[in-house]
Amino acid sequence: MTAHPGHNDVNSSQSAPKRAGSGKSARFWRRCVPGVVVVGALAASGCASAGASDRPQVVVTTNILGDVTSELVGDAADVTTLMKPNADPHSFEISAQEASRLQTADLVVSNGLGLEEGVEQHLVSAADAGVTRFVAGDAIDVVPYADEASGPDPHFWTDPARMVDVVDGLEEALVEIDGIDRAAVERAADDYRDELAALDAEMTDAFAAIPDERRALVTNHHVFGYLAERFDFEVVGAAIPGGTTLASPSAADLEELATAVEEHGVPAIFAESSQPDRLMQVLSSEAGVDVEVIELFTESLTEPGGDADTYLTMMRENTERIAAGLTP
Repeated sequence: MTAHPGHNDVNSSQSAPKRAGSGKSARFWRRCVPGVVVVGALAASGCASAGASDRPQVVVTTNILGDVTSELVGDAADVTTLMKPNADPHSFEISAQEASRLQTADLVVSNGLGLEEGVEQHLVSAADAGVTRFVAGDAIDVVPYADEASGPDPHFWTDPARMVDVVDGLEEALVEIDGIDRAAVERAADDYRDELAALDAEMTDAFAAIPDERRALVTNHHVFGYLAERFDFEVVGAAIPGGTTLASPSAADLEELATAVEEHGVPAIFAESSQPDRLMQVLSSEAGVDVEVIELFTESLTEPGGDADTYLTMMRENTERIAAGLTP
């Protein structure tokens, strides 16, 4: 498995110093003393919910990272994932009660790199209140968006090798939580790294059958930069020329991409499960060629029992669909 340089410690500029006190009494103090949590009804609600469990509390923004965090934590802590299944990480929002829960967490885990646009203000507020943060984007070797998009690409989970860097950094953050079962987290992290190595090998084997002239990717918006770098694909373009689903394509954008699809002879284009595939169907018509539209699960997990209800199942399902769509 190709190694990528990463930064496996929690970013100091976004993580507050450790709070005074330790163990159960310190967690109770942080959650229930007036002035530490949000005042009024929200504080009462947060304090009451915290009393339901003596275990450490970890709050995660996206459901992809929520799944990975849960795998590492097991029964050592309670994990709350804010983003619902099948949601869009660029636009999902949280309730006042969920925002209050951020303020009382022992650790907040987020993607970073501009992904969680709808909740960033709450993450900043929690950090300002002294809550420790782990930002996954700080633990990886970041790549920029290609061509017309700008800024760092936040979709690093499409490369399982970079997810190893995330697991390394997340493990370090988790074992520092007061009262957590350090040995259990370390064992789980080792097991999950083995799972990621197996996933990486499976993806390498599946993509090996795709000839060079067909290793081109088109989707709703730029989401495959890390996968392309890791497995030697070319990102031809995206219907939305940017890193966020909140933008809209112009007629010129669609025309330019249709030309690129024709020039590269792309046999399939990919629509994300968190977005309607209307744009991709329009692009298929505009290209004037026989292009199959294939749905992928790229930014959100599904409900339990779905085709992408964990990070590992999502990646395996996407790998199968990409290979099937691009292999002659």
